[in-house]
Amino acid sequence: MDSDLAMQMVTMRTAATQNSVQIAVFKKAHEMEAALLNTLLQSAPAAPPPGQGTKVDKQA
Repeated sequence: MDSDLAMQMVTMRTAATQNSVQIAVFKKAHEMEAALLNTLLQSAPAAPPPGQGTKVDKQA
């Protein structure tokens, strides 16, 4: 009887640990995706002002 209770406790503790690890991995993946997105958005050039680039300068 005691061994059954001990096994249940070990099983519950293992499940809790696995859940904690899954949450930690999910959070880290989210942080990495957010960092990548920020990096990509910072390096993207801003849109030109309205009217710029509508004519071709043939003298260049």
